[in-house]
Amino acid sequence: MQSNSAGSYYPDQVSKNRIAPFRYRRQRVDYETKQKPGTIIIDTRKHYLYYVLGEGRAIRYGVGVGRDGFGWKGTVSVGRKAEWPAWVPPPEMIARERKRGRILPARMEGGPRNPLGARALYLYQGGRDTIYRIHGTSEPWTIGLNVSSGCIRLLNRDVIDLYNRTKVGARVIVL
Repeated sequence: MQSNSAGSYYPDQVSKNRIAPFRYRRQRVDYETKQKPGTIIIDTRKHYLYYVLGEGRAIRYGVGVGRDGFGWKGTVSVGRKAEWPAWVPPPEMIARERKRGRILPARMEGGPRNPLGARALYLYQGGRDTIYRIHGTSEPWTIGLNVSSGCIRLLNRDVIDLYNRTKVGARVIVL
């Protein structure tokens, strides 16, 4: 794998034979926070997403996060949810990938090969779509790495679990 010094990759630079380390498997953990149950907290440096259960507990999921230049922090909310969502890459991504020699479709319907995977939580701020998502991935070998264009990616089985737990309007804190 080639990367810059920060460990940032394009997904096609990661070996498809890579298996994410055990620490990125979904598990219940001790997690002290003042946030209320149902809140999602994403620690991008450690590649973990926490779904707060309350009473000092959370469900921890391993995630892939934004590569260099695509990371972000802040508080947003889940504006909507979708099962097997269609993917519409933003014009900036289409142009960026074209320069790398990759032609992206203008739209890709949901399904196992779709980059958004099995489920998506659409992140909003001030009632407006941020263009960022918490979603599944058709590239499970990228979990635990800085690989996305700013979205938070989980294994499909994990995003289905998170999707079933999360309500529209849930608070999402990206550290």
